[in-house]
Amino acid sequence: MGPVTTPSDGPLHDLKVIDLSTVLAGPNCARYLADFGADVIKVERPGTGDSLRNMAWRDPRDGTGLWWKLVNRNKRTLALDLKLDADRVVLLGLIDDADVLVENFRPGTLERLGLGPDELLARNDRLVITRVTGFGQTGPYAGRPGFATIAESMSGFSALSGEPGGQPMLPAIALTDEVTGLVAAFATLVAVHGGRGQVVDVNLLESLFQLMGPLISLYRLTGELQPRLGAGLPYTVPRGTYQCSDGKWVGLSASADSVAARVNAVLGVADDPRFATFPDRMEHRAELEAVMVAWCAERSQTEVLETFTAAEAAIGPVMDMADISSDPHYNARQAIVELDGTPMQGLIAKLSATPGALRWQGRPLDADGDEIRANGWA
Repeated sequence: MGPVTTPSDGPLHDLKVIDLSTVLAGPNCARYLADFGADVIKVERPGTGDSLRNMAWRDPRDGTGLWWKLVNRNKRTLALDLKLDADRVVLLGLIDDADVLVENFRPGTLERLGLGPDELLARNDRLVITRVTGFGQTGPYAGRPGFATIAESMSGFSALSGEPGGQPMLPAIALTDEVTGLVAAFATLVAVHGGRGQVVDVNLLESLFQLMGPLISLYRLTGELQPRLGAGLPYTVPRGTYQCSDGKWVGLSASADSVAARVNAVLGVADDPRFATFPDRMEHRAELEAVMVAWCAERSQTEVLETFTAAEAAIGPVMDMADISSDPHYNARQAIVELDGTPMQGLIAKLSATPGALRWQGRPLDADGDEIRANGWA
């Protein structure tokens, strides 16, 4: 990493952002803005702060939560009790000059605090108010608590995940929170570009639903539902993860006719009419999958990868974090960086002319409180 930079660096250097949100989706939105130069002030309740500080794994060197260090990097921290008049005055002073406010309270909470969009926009008609919830600001589910697990269950994602006839599965990562953070950051920048104050209504359910592609079109037009196929897809075969003779796994996809032809050639079935076209392969899915499973089971992961790579087929090893940590491509791309001595993901995108920068990891509670109270955004 290069030298620590200031919030004035980066393409979003002129963006002032108040982050009132907690845990993941909202803070991730603000994190992406901060990574590209926005001056983000993370506002937390005094005493305990954002519960993300204490969630899951901790850095064994200093006891700080690893989630916290990542998700709230590049932000300044300020502790305020929004039920206290003096602290509300501090917040309102920041709002007067802010460009964006990010919050993820349950709908109506901001209004009960006297900080609803009408009041905020009356003070600052340029303010973009990004509201991240489970189900959105309207609709019959709006008042329900929003959790990623519920969105994953209700978006169609879980229904597709798992073995045929088996239990619907949930992702083993905070998938919906991560996706919603990206959606919220994108929508926020669109609103800022619009040049006028407004409310951005982003929610977990619809963010993940967007990833379902044309499946709702398929159902509405034909009544067809995509089945659970484990690691498979109904329109591509072979496609999945396959175990090799040394117990290691590979992931392979034959999602284009040209790739499928090369895969068939490696498997020795190039002349088999059952596997000649997409419809043929779909009809004979089980037979082709059996060929692929058996072929991999007889060879080591290295041999499988080398053979398919030489044939220019789409294949890669199934990698865990230990593999990723030492992988030369991740290293060459600076996909993993060290920030204040803590390894974490690098910037989400590389801009050739106006790149982002990582300045500091998530800071202690109210670390910048005295400076902000005295000088505001200065």
